[in-house]
Amino acid sequence: MRMTERLVLRPFREEDLEPWAALNADPEVTQYLGAPLDRARCNEIAAAVNARYERDGFGFLAIERRTDRAFLGAAGLSREQWYPDDLEIGWRLARAYWGHGYATEAAAAWIELGFTELQLPRVIAVTDTPNVRSIAVMRRLGMSFDHEAVLTDDGEQFDATIYSLTAEAWRASRK
Repeated sequence: MRMTERLVLRPFREEDLEPWAALNADPEVTQYLGAPLDRARCNEIAAAVNARYERDGFGFLAIERRTDRAFLGAAGLSREQWYPDDLEIGWRLARAYWGHGYATEAAAAWIELGFTELQLPRVIAVTDTPNVRSIAVMRRLGMSFDHEAVLTDDGEQFDATIYSLTAEAWRASRK
């Protein structure tokens, strides 16, 4: 579990599964993530995330707001098939919580863990090229444009924009 000024980043709990499924069923939330997910698939993802966190010390954990314990979504570091040598920072929040800086705050905490505890040389972020909201978060995190690529997820190709942040650049920005 990690804490920020406004958030708790923690493994999924049973009471998170319903709001997690609801946000993953929202077509606006999943617009750039593929088809909306059903409850069974969401439960599988939450269980896998918790197992990875237990095993590896990182994952795509639940985000809880500290003031009222509301479940906002998830964020964290993951290893994806398209760039297996890098850890990717990602976030997914319920639409009601967009525009409040929660994604940036949660992602920044995970990036810090990546560079301090995991000693990563860099962190990447991948999004569909038209996803300007995610690209804006990447920029707020201090990430820089890395490259574009055509990637495949669940058999579907998409135009991806990849941003990156090196440990060196992250440390320089904190001085």
